[in-house]
Amino acid sequence: MQMKRLLGSLVAVSLVATLAVGCGGNKSKETAKGDFSVGLVTDTGGLNDESFNQSANMGLQKAKNDIKVDVKAQESKKDDDYVPNLTRFAKDKRNLIWGVGFKFDKAIPDVAGEFKDSKFAIVDSNLGGKIPSNVVAVTFKDEEGSFLAGVAAGKTTKTNQVGFIGGMSSPLIKKFEAGFTAGVKQANPKATVKVVYAESFSDATKGRSLAKSLYDGGADIVYHAAGGVGKGLFDEVKSREAGKYWAIGVDMDQSRLAPEHTLTSMIKRVDVAVFEITKQAKEGTLKLGTEVNFGLKDEGVGLSKNSKISPEVMKQVEEFKQKIIKGEITVPSK
Repeated sequence: MQMKRLLGSLVAVSLVATLAVGCGGNKSKETAKGDFSVGLVTDTGGLNDESFNQSANMGLQKAKNDIKVDVKAQESKKDDDYVPNLTRFAKDKRNLIWGVGFKFDKAIPDVAGEFKDSKFAIVDSNLGGKIPSNVVAVTFKDEEGSFLAGVAAGKTTKTNQVGFIGGMSSPLIKKFEAGFTAGVKQANPKATVKVVYAESFSDATKGRSLAKSLYDGGADIVYHAAGGVGKGLFDEVKSREAGKYWAIGVDMDQSRLAPEHTLTSMIKRVDVAVFEITKQAKEGTLKLGTEVNFGLKDEGVGLSKNSKISPEVMKQVEEFKQKIIKGEITVPSK
């Protein structure tokens, strides 16, 4: 499948992209010129969130390098920046304009309605099924990847208590929670899942406080779906005994944040989606007014290869994965 063919080639560009997003505090990052131009607007997590904004930019950098498009990424410092940032790219007549995150679910339709000749793409929202004719919605079966993370946690926990830290309370993050909880219960009916929300995607201090509370309360494994808030989780777990306390990352391999304490990460291939959709737009094959949904079957979600999961547990994770792919298990999304 297209997704599978792209996975290997994206690894090579990941270092380049990571360097690109880590080069300072400028709001706007511009790269090489080309005949086809793309603009990408982040949510308030920013380009260095170690999460889906950063992953999206990796896909953008791959498009720059592999298919020679002119790319520019614009960070949003507050929610009120979404409309003006999108509008700026539309006025620049960029061929494709990305809004990264479900928080663009109002800004994208508004700007797309004003600039009907421009093409837009949104990550993590299907706009309630009302997708404008000049927009493509990119979504993921986050619950499926989170289920596998839950299986790993349920089979690994020694206390039979695990935790989940969500970012903003929303249908999207509830998918992560629901899938993770279901995976834990399938793997270990005796285990309990304590759920907390930061109501933020950027407050790392709040993330550390919530993580401390979960660990102090008996959890030995905590999974987050909270963007930049998750950095606080990794800060906290690093202060604890390695091999006894674990964190599970999200969206991209986050093991570098706490190498000896990261059990695994639930990978969401936003980078692959951004590259593939951009490539289709340049080739003129992109189907607008539609939703594109990536799941386990096409490797749009899954667990990172860099993990501390034991071989025995990994074997069981793989068995559950195949059952989901075959339709033998339907993972809840809420």
